[in-house]
Amino acid sequence: MSPFWLILLFLVGIPLFELYFLIQVGSFIGALPTIVLSVFTAVLGALLMRQQGFVTALRAQEAMARGETPALELMEGVLIFIAGVVLLFPGFVTDLLGFLLLIGPLRRLLLLHLLQRVLVQPSQGPTQSCEGQRYIEGEFRREDD
Repeated sequence: MSPFWLILLFLVGIPLFELYFLIQVGSFIGALPTIVLSVFTAVLGALLMRQQGFVTALRAQEAMARGETPALELMEGVLIFIAGVVLLFPGFVTDLLGFLLLIGPLRRLLLLHLLQRVLVQPSQGPTQSCEGQRYIEGEFRREDD
């Protein structure tokens, strides 16, 4: 699927689906309770995002204090930010997605799955540099007598 269709689906399809779902919920529980519930989920999501962001920032600081790179914490921070943005959209389906991203173990499991898909790829053999020289990635150890 081309990027154009994905963007179109994201910008048009998701809001239309959310609108349909809001109308269905509104016809079942009423307009005012639907609006109150939608605002409540946005406020609750903002509070949870803030709390999760602080916890993740503290874990990143602890990792840096130990001399480690807080890569996983930074990626979790990005997912928390995405969850916050999604929670600001009115609608229950995007709110569900945002709340799922705010569950720590689920978020970490998603990150590990994404990292496995991105990082584990078959080797392409020697790589070619800009100057036309070939390099083979590897490790070496110098043993001096």
